[in-house]
Amino acid sequence: MYYKGKNLKLNLENIAILQTGVFAKPVKSGEIAYLQSKHFDENGQLTSVLYPDLKPNNQTNRHLLKPGDVLFAAKGLKNFSTLYESMDIPAVASTSFFVIRLQENFQSKVLPEYLVWFLNQPASMQFLKGKATGTSLPSISKTTLEELQISVPDLKTQKIVLKIAQLKDQEKRLKAELEILIEKKMQQQIINAINK
Repeated sequence: MYYKGKNLKLNLENIAILQTGVFAKPVKSGEIAYLQSKHFDENGQLTSVLYPDLKPNNQTNRHLLKPGDVLFAAKGLKNFSTLYESMDIPAVASTSFFVIRLQENFQSKVLPEYLVWFLNQPASMQFLKGKATGTSLPSISKTTLEELQISVPDLKTQKIVLKIAQLKDQEKRLKAELEILIEKKMQQQIINAINK
């Protein structure tokens, strides 16, 4: 299936199963966490503490997320992909998301983290947003997402790509922290100069 030195290019529908999230009304206390796009920032980072706010039923039980599931926020202006990692409480995704689960024969060939990285790339987002429908609340369809062509290098290359991406994010964070420190130092120097 892999040719030395060549990437495999496949539509997402050929490597993964896509399903929509669940429409449900959260309750004060439940047993299942209901993941909504408001719980994440625009980079797909979880920013909220999650509480179990759904009661289990046949629908929620059928849609329980598994570690390694990829969530894609398809509705609204904030589109991102994120990896679902095991939590203390079971969870389901809301209808804001498509749940992308790698097909069994691709689970040993594609890292879910790589798929998240690929979906979040500007070229992928440009393709998906370019086909979104609706004006006030743009929406990316399941068909559009399934048509996205994924470049699948070998696992070693996928791991290298993820390491580089991780180092790039780390560099970005350190630069931002450095800028804050420089700004604070300059402000302190100004205050010291004024108070002399």
